[in-house]
Order: sequence, then structure tokens, then C-alpha cells
Amino acid sequence: MSRPAATRSDHEKFCTIEGWTRVRDARGRTGTHHSTYELSLPDGRVLRTRISHLADRTAYGAALWSHILRDQLDVSENDFWQCVQTGAKPSRGEPEQPRDALPADLTYQLIVKFGVPEQEVATMSKAEAIERLQALWGQEK
Repeated sequence: MSRPAATRSDHEKFCTIEGWTRVRDARGRTGTHHSTYELSLPDGRVLRTRISHLADRTAYGAALWSHILRDQLDVSENDFWQCVQTGAKPSRGEPEQPRDALPADLTYQLIVKFGVPEQEVATMSKAEAIERLQALWGQEK
């Protein structure tokens, strides 16, 4: 699929959608010639990218754009355009949360405070765990 040449505004839009943080320099300025953004990844790496503010707003050249995608954004061109055009963030290896995971404080109360076996708590749905905790609180007096 043929894609348009990427512009600096596309680059900035990608960073905004994915939640990159704009970085300030040592003197607390955000910079006038470049915008610098960082993104912390789940694996501990921190990505950093710079977007030049040029008067003519020209598109990136192919070699520079390839470097930005590979070394700064760490994303494929398809994932980049999916994000810019549809708002779909690229997969960065974040673990998926179970849909009905028990909150930590609920699990703690059942296991530590009331002595419910951990294996039993692990098999409970959220609704069952709440019901059980309310029953145990009702017995407390």
C-alpha cells in the first residue's frame, strides 16, 4: 500500500496519540527549534524522538524517515500510519489485564485478614469475592 510522505505534523500527531511526554531541557525550556518527546516502554527502555520546527513544513526524506521509524519511534510504517489515521496505538508488549481481575485490596482482605485459602480466592469471580467478603464482614463483631 502506498503511503504519503510523512510530515512533521504526522510525527507530532503520532507522539500525541500514543502518549509520549514532551521533554524540557536542563534550563526548563521546551526548546524553540525542536520538540523532544520520550516514551517509557514496559520492557524498561525509553524511546526519544525529536521533531524539527522548520518554516516550510516539508515532508521527511526517505532515509531520514526510515531512521526515525526504526531508531526513534521503534515502530513499523504500517503501525505508524494506523496510529495517525485511526488512533490505534501500536502494540508495545503491554500485558493484557484479565477482564474480571480481583482488586489487590479485596484479595488481601480475603487471604490475610480472613484466612481464605489462596487457591480458593484464585478461582472466585469478582462478584463472588465481594459477596464472600461482605459475608465475612457480617460475621465480624
